[in-house]
Amino acid sequence: MLINRQNLDGLRVGFKTTFQNQLQQTATLYQRVSTVVPSTTQSEAYGWLGKIPSVREWLGERVVQNLSEWNYAIKNKTFELTIGVDREHIEDDILGMYTPIFQSFGESVAAWPDQLVWPLLNAGFTTNCYDGQFFFDTDHPVIAADGVTVNQVANTDGGSGTPWFLLDVSRVIKPIIWQLRKKGDFIALDRPDDPNVFNKKEFQYGWDGRGNAGYGLWQFAWGSKQTLNKANYALAKQSLMGLKGDHGRPLGIFQSGKPLLVYPSSLDGAAKALINAQQDSSGASNIYYNDADLLCSTWLG
Repeated sequence: MLINRQNLDGLRVGFKTTFQNQLQQTATLYQRVSTVVPSTTQSEAYGWLGKIPSVREWLGERVVQNLSEWNYAIKNKTFELTIGVDREHIEDDILGMYTPIFQSFGESVAAWPDQLVWPLLNAGFTTNCYDGQFFFDTDHPVIAADGVTVNQVANTDGGSGTPWFLLDVSRVIKPIIWQLRKKGDFIALDRPDDPNVFNKKEFQYGWDGRGNAGYGLWQFAWGSKQTLNKANYALAKQSLMGLKGDHGRPLGIFQSGKPLLVYPSSLDGAAKALINAQQDSSGASNIYYNDADLLCSTWLG
């Protein structure tokens, strides 16, 4: 193939089309557990997470519900992916290998949010969220009905085994935040006189985007390293359902949909036995049959 503008333009269109088609077709899971928040600056502040607004009877003057109780921000990071195409492969018309390469390019960009969102669940046992506590902790601060702050609210039962998670993902604000600053676009350095071609005899095609993931509301998530069984599942569900927001407001967790049970592949059998089996190992009816939606995430491995 001759190295000229017409042929290079045709290659760029073909590579970009292959990339975009695969990008659109690739299934992602991050939306199940994260709220997508558009970003317009270097970082975004989420102090408002400290207040879940609650309707109150109007007695006397209005009471302004402060939305900046906490100092928590998610800073955007820049990510890139670049592929080089050897000039001699174009000259010799050896291009068949690049179709699956650019398909994989699209898959990788589609998985960018998953790559950042899912590890946050495992990291939640040792990483702070908006209230300054670990996301999964035993002493989150909550203002009780009498106005006294209580620092004994838990969304974990500890343990030392393989982590699993029970989530309420029916709300506007989910347990994880995916913050998107720039989706990115397909870019080509494919002029014959580009430095990369001159120095490396390589045409380059790339993408770059900006964003980051962080923690949303811990109140909608339970993290456990205990054995995944009936007793610990019941504890997780009942504990979350009993949580109250500031001033004793019931949060109504799981009232708008089933819990989402999230786990790595190593717990797939235990999760399915707990939720999908109509009878337990002793032959008795399984009271938790179809009680939750299951999500086995390989990103948690």
